[in-house]
Amino acid sequence: MSVSSSSMCGGGETGMRIVVWFRRDLRVEDNPALAAAARAGGEVVPAYVWSPEEDGPYHPGRVSRWWISQSLQHLDASLRRLGAGKLVTRRSTDAVVALLQLVRDTGATHVYFNHLYDPISLVRDHRLKEMLAAEGIVVQSFNADLLYEPWEVVDDEGQPFTMFAPFWNRCLSMPYDPPAPLLPPKKINSGNLSMCPSDDLIFEDESERGSNALLARAWTPGWQNADKALTAFLNGPLADYSVNRKKADSASTSLLSPHLHFGELSVRKFFHLVRMKQLVWSNEGNHAAEESCTLFLRSIGLREYSRYLSFNHPSSHERPLLAHLRFFPWVVDEWHFKLWRQGRTGYPLVDAGMRELWATGWLHDRIRVVVSSFFVKVLQLPWRWGMKYFWDTLLDADLESDALGWQYITGSLPDGRELDRIDNPQFEGYKFDPHGEYVRRWIPELARLPTEWIHHPWDAPVSVLQAAGIELGSNYPLPIVELDAAKARLQEALSEMWQLEAASRATMSNGMEEGLGDSSEVPPIEFPQELQMEVDRQPAQAMANVPMTARRRQDQMVPTMTSSLNRAETEVSADLGNSEDTRAQVPFHAHFEPRVERQDAIQNAEGPAPRINGVHQNNIFQQPQHHRREAVAPSVSEASSSWTGREGAVVPVWSPPAASGHSETFAADEADVSSRSYLDRHPQSHRLMNWSQLSQSL
Repeated sequence: MSVSSSSMCGGGETGMRIVVWFRRDLRVEDNPALAAAARAGGEVVPAYVWSPEEDGPYHPGRVSRWWISQSLQHLDASLRRLGAGKLVTRRSTDAVVALLQLVRDTGATHVYFNHLYDPISLVRDHRLKEMLAAEGIVVQSFNADLLYEPWEVVDDEGQPFTMFAPFWNRCLSMPYDPPAPLLPPKKINSGNLSMCPSDDLIFEDESERGSNALLARAWTPGWQNADKALTAFLNGPLADYSVNRKKADSASTSLLSPHLHFGELSVRKFFHLVRMKQLVWSNEGNHAAEESCTLFLRSIGLREYSRYLSFNHPSSHERPLLAHLRFFPWVVDEWHFKLWRQGRTGYPLVDAGMRELWATGWLHDRIRVVVSSFFVKVLQLPWRWGMKYFWDTLLDADLESDALGWQYITGSLPDGRELDRIDNPQFEGYKFDPHGEYVRRWIPELARLPTEWIHHPWDAPVSVLQAAGIELGSNYPLPIVELDAAKARLQEALSEMWQLEAASRATMSNGMEEGLGDSSEVPPIEFPQELQMEVDRQPAQAMANVPMTARRRQDQMVPTMTSSLNRAETEVSADLGNSEDTRAQVPFHAHFEPRVERQDAIQNAEGPAPRINGVHQNNIFQQPQHHRREAVAPSVSEASSSWTGREGAVVPVWSPPAASGHSETFAADEADVSSRSYLDRHPQSHRLMNWSQLSQSL
C-alpha cells in the first residue's frame, strides 16, 4: 500500500488526530487508551494490525485466529455505533512499520495503546516509541490488562517477588485499590475514514471453516458477550465455586479465560465485581460463597502473576527459572508426543482431555494439570513441546499463563510442584471424574465400561471387557508407559541431573578465573517439525488469489466421536515399520556440545507392554537417546520460602490443586504440600536463573 496523502484519511484537517492501536484489548469498556483519546477531543483513528510473523513460533493457532476474527467484527460494530467511521485494519509482517505508515496516511499527531507484558511485545513497543518520537509523534501507553503494573508490586527491599503467595498478598494489601473500570466513551469522532484503506484480514482457510463453524455453537466472542457471560457467572456458579471447581464432568468454572486473554473483559471490572459479591455474602454470613470468592480472586492473582513473571523474567517461556532444571535429560520422543496429542496413551483421563482439547479448543483447568503432568513426569518429554501444543490448540492460549503453568508442573519455579512427584491418572480420574461421565463423553469406546474400571480398564476382568465391547490394544490402546517404570526412569533422570549440575558448578568454580563464563545461552530443544506451523507471510491483498498454506494435520487428528480406535494396533505397527516415515526428526546433534548420549537396549520395538487384567506382561520402558547440555554456572539469585498450596480457578488457565490423589508408590505428603523433598536434598541448587546473563529470544 502506497497511500501517502493525509487527505486520503481523516479529511486532511490540521489539529489533534490520535491513532488508537488495538491488540489484546478488544473492547470499548474500560479501555484506557480509547478513553484517553476520546477525552482529548481530537479525531480518533481506531486501528488493528495483523502481523503474526512477529510472534515467531507463538503466532496464534487456528482456534485463536477464529476468535480474533469474530471479536474484531464485534469491536468494529461497537466503534461504529459510537461514531467511529470504522476499525482500520492493516496486514503486515512488521506492526511498527505498518503503524508508521498509518500515521503518515492519516496525518496523526498522537498514538495511544495499552501495555502488553510478553517479551516480544515489550521489545516491539519500545521500538515503536523510539521510531514515532523520531517523527515527532506523541506516544502514550496505558495499563488495561493488570490490577497493578509489575514495577509497582515489590517486596520490602524493592525487589520483585519470586513466589506467588507473597506476591498476591502484597497485591491485596496495596495502599491503594486498583483503578475503577472506565465506562465506554459516549462518542468517538474519527473524521472521514471512508477513503482510508483497510486490508482484508484472512484468519482461516477452506480446510478450517468446518471446524471453526462448530466453535460458534459453543462460544460467542465479543466484549458485550463477555460482559453477559461474566454477569451469568457472578449470579450463578460463583457462589458454589469452592465446592464444584474440581468437577471435570460439569461446567463448574467461569469459561471466561478466552474473553480475558483477548481483552474483551476488563480484569479490573472482574476483580471489583467479585470483591463486591464477597462483601455482600460476608455481611449475609454466607461463608461458603465468601470462600468461593476468595478462591476465584486467587485465580485472578495467578493471571496477574504470570504477567509479572514474564515481565521480570522475559525468557520464562523458553528456559526453566531454576538453574538445575537446565540439566534434566528430557526424552526426545516424537512418537510418544504424537500419541499424547491424539489421546492414545491408554490412560482414559489423559486421553479424554486431549481429545476434548482437539475437538473444542478447551480444557478444564484440572484436566490441563493432569495431561501436562503426564507429559512431563511420565513421558518426560520437553515441557516446551507441550506448552507449544497448548498454544496452538487452546482458545484461551496465553503465553504468560501457559509458561507459568508448565514451569509449575515441571518444578522449575521456587514454589512449583515437585518434579519427583508423579500423579497417578487413575486416582486423578476418580477425584475429578468420579462417575466416569467425562471419560465416557470423549472416549465412546469405553462408554459401556462400569465406573469401577473406567479409569483403569487394563485391570478389568476379561469378561467385563468383552461385555463392554473393549479389546485392549485394538479399539482402545494399552498404556504406552508403565507408571512403575516411569517412576524409576524419573529417579534416574533426577540423579543424573544433580550429578551434571554439581559437575557444572565445579567446572564453573574452577573456570571462572580463566574466563569460562556462562554457557546458558545454548538454545533449548527444538520443536518437532509438526509444531513448526506455516503462516501467511504476505499481506492479505497481495495473496488474495493464492491458497493459504495448510497446516499439516493428518497425524494430529483424533477419532470422531462416532467411531472407535479399532485400527489403533494396525496403525502402531504400520508407523513403526514404515521405512519412509515423512515425519520430521528432531536433530539429535543440534545445540549440544559436548554431548553425552545413552542408548538403552530396546527389547520391544513397539514400546513397553503394560499390565493386562492386572498382570505385568513386560515391564520395559523404552528410553531413547538423552542429551545433556554443556556445563553452565548455577545462578545466584536465592529463593528462600516454599509453596503453601495453590487453590485457583480457570481464569488464568492454570490453577493446580493443592493436593491430589497418588498411588501408594508415588504418594507425597498430603499433610504438607509444600514438601520439597528433592530440593531439600540439594539446597544449593534452589536458585532462580540470573536472566541478565541470558540472551532473550525475541
